Amino acid sequence: MTRKSSASPLIFGGDVQSPRAALPVLPPLALYIHIPWCVRKCPYCDFNSHTASPVLPEEEYVDALLADLDQDLHAVYGRELSSIFFGGGTPSLFSADSLGRLLRGVEQRIPFASDIEITLEANPGTFEQDKFVAYRKLGINRLSIGIQSFQQEKLEALGRIHNGDEAVRAAGMARQAGFDNFNLDLMHGLPNQSLDDALADLRTAIALKPTHLSWYQLTLEPNTVFWNQPPTLPEDDTLWDIQEAGQALLAEHGYAQYEVSAYALPGRPARHNLNYWSFGDFIGIGAGAHGKLSHPDGRIVRTWKTRLPKDYLNPAKSFQAGEKALGNDEMPFEFLMNALRLTEGVESRLYPERTGMPLESLAEGRREAEQSGLLQVEPSRLVATERGQLFLNDLLQKFLT
Repeated sequence: MTRKSSASPLIFGGDVQSPRAALPVLPPLALYIHIPWCVRKCPYCDFNSHTASPVLPEEEYVDALLADLDQDLHAVYGRELSSIFFGGGTPSLFSADSLGRLLRGVEQRIPFASDIEITLEANPGTFEQDKFVAYRKLGINRLSIGIQSFQQEKLEALGRIHNGDEAVRAAGMARQAGFDNFNLDLMHGLPNQSLDDALADLRTAIALKPTHLSWYQLTLEPNTVFWNQPPTLPEDDTLWDIQEAGQALLAEHGYAQYEVSAYALPGRPARHNLNYWSFGDFIGIGAGAHGKLSHPDGRIVRTWKTRLPKDYLNPAKSFQAGEKALGNDEMPFEFLMNALRLTEGVESRLYPERTGMPLESLAEGRREAEQSGLLQVEPSRLVATERGQLFLNDLLQKFLT
């Protein structure tokens, strides 16, 4: 059966028909691949993840991913991929054979940059030395390991399937498998967590010498178990102490904060995420994946794919669930909600280059944000103040029309 193409109408936002300058240079292009299965759904997780059956439909899903990519190729002809990110779910549940066939299929369709960054998300409970050696041989050159905590009580509260010893071993196994570039995902503000607990987790992570740390506060998201059955979280004063002491500890060990929750050794920020935060382009394939693509005529279109795996694998259904062209009135917020997460912001010239909109269209919001002490007075850059980083939502409100 021939796969049904997208029948979703293009949704236009705001005054999208107003003139917008053509983009002289298209931004870097990345690919996000969503693998939606996990061993078990965590109670805090609001990602599109689903409990895996004993046998995953790996072959069928890879076929679907490549067919999904085929339907997006018309929008990226002549461009190359600067990064690929396998997210989930737990992508490391898939075999090296399946991921290898997928990567070969992607490269046949879109050329890879010579220095392409290819990241795979993995959980300690899915680490197998032989499998990860095979992943490295495929050209996957970066891992992101979901640790969250090293303390058994906290891991149990978070519904994680690994223990602290497995988390420590996973980092060692990653390095033994040939990964000299890897991230550790760590949470703070966990149920009943003290300052000492949080710093102990950070010290354990730092001792493993990752090149990158994602260190972020647990938040209660709608449509999760924790939202409906909230755990006891630390008081605000404790959360603030954890944030301050943790940032100081990371800086002491050479991890520079370059985004709200991202810290890296020199030269090791995640290129895939930097592209995302600087309003680069990305194709999204897989169940529930989102994408954003720029066109030379100035159109910028966001897409989203069918969310449920059973629908994504159904040949009678479209891969694409919808798409929306960004309107001129939406562009300031769309650009800045990513760029201002970066601690150093972005060069001001990037706004007209990436949006086709004149820099003057930000003037009123910029003036209000500077007067409120949320945006630095720096004509050549768009960068939040320290206060603006703490109150990012308030800062972004200045650019809503």
